[in-house]
Amino acid sequence: MKKMIFTLLVLCLTLGNTATLLAQSNLLQSGPMVGYSGMREVMLWVQTKESAQVKIEYWVKGKKGNSWFTDTETTKHKDGFTAHLLCDQVMPGNQYVYALYINDEKVDISWDLAFESQALWQYRTEPPAVRFAIGSCHYVNDAPFDRPGDPYGGNYEIMGSIFNQKPQFMVWLGDNVYLREADWDTRTGIYYRYTHTRSQPEMQPLLGSVHHYATWDDHDFGPNDADRSYIHKDWTLAAFKDFWANSSYGIEGGPGVTGQFTWSDLDFFLLDDRYFRSPNERVTGEPTIIGETQLQWIIDALKGSKAPFKFVCIGGQVLNTAPVYENYINVAPEERKKLLDAIKREQIKGVIFLTGDRHHTELTRLTTDDKIDIYDLTVSPLTSTSYDSANEANLLRVKGTYVSQRNFAMLDVTGTRKERVLKITVYSSTGQELWTQSINGF
Repeated sequence: MKKMIFTLLVLCLTLGNTATLLAQSNLLQSGPMVGYSGMREVMLWVQTKESAQVKIEYWVKGKKGNSWFTDTETTKHKDGFTAHLLCDQVMPGNQYVYALYINDEKVDISWDLAFESQALWQYRTEPPAVRFAIGSCHYVNDAPFDRPGDPYGGNYEIMGSIFNQKPQFMVWLGDNVYLREADWDTRTGIYYRYTHTRSQPEMQPLLGSVHHYATWDDHDFGPNDADRSYIHKDWTLAAFKDFWANSSYGIEGGPGVTGQFTWSDLDFFLLDDRYFRSPNERVTGEPTIIGETQLQWIIDALKGSKAPFKFVCIGGQVLNTAPVYENYINVAPEERKKLLDAIKREQIKGVIFLTGDRHHTELTRLTTDDKIDIYDLTVSPLTSTSYDSANEANLLRVKGTYVSQRNFAMLDVTGTRKERVLKITVYSSTGQELWTQSINGF
């Protein structure tokens, strides 16, 4: 009898613990997501369905006996029930495994949870090889709010295809979320849209073990073709900060999503092409996309960079010569000229614009009079509908690089410090290779 009672008690405790674990798992809305990586800290992100206490336990891969915890954060309604969890006990060049806790109970997650700290290679070794993914225009269907007709989004398996390529990190190039008509004029709508998109099931494994950085374009900033006149841009800026985990936002204490990060010997500059943008139809004043302050900052930053490749990440195309839609040459030709003239006069080598927006992919190359190559790699769309722009008058398009289907790109940088090589490979949504190009560093 005593043995039977003991067995029943154990069973009840087991069932109770299982119920508790399931309860905490049911509180998870999306994530966890790995954000920026440094040598001494890494940021993680998570979203719950209601207010809850969250924390991360992390340890060096293969050394579970020695682990650390982040501070416990409480997710709040005003932040979309999101939390940023700082892992500040990391050391350079390590691979880490981590676990999520909600209300002090470990959450059972079926995919890998891992991150890495950047290596301390300077003055010690050659720079590490780097592998990262890029893409833009990520639309997730939501029938109550979508326009009538055929679904605009699709091929969500692309998230798994990106994950299978094993990038260290991914750079999202704008239109990462598509705000709809019902979302634009309320904070509730904006946070609902971000939550709906981030909760895409196919996306979760990619979030869990690949570092993520982002800039935005019109659809995650506001309405279609939105500019600085959008009255709720501070709401969308707050949502962007709540749902991404970049290392910084804005320059000189100002607003916007402008930022910068370094990975190995590569520099990445995240430009904001919306917060300071003048209305497309305005006839007075000088048309601008990034504004004078940001323009001078990026010129200074590029000139100061010693990276063999300087990746300038911005929502819309910079080098495309076709004066159509929101191409830089069509919206703010004088500002575009200032930027490109400065790169030429300052003899800045290794500049590659990473761009989105256009619902097609292509590589554009501008060669200056001094034989300096400037590139613009447009990769779009991820899951939005693709458009046919094959006959567009982009006089600088590199032959064989145009793609008009859902796709993403993998960028690999290898070689010694003085002989770095960038290999660009574009893949279909199912992971089929579409084209590849190589570019030598300076």
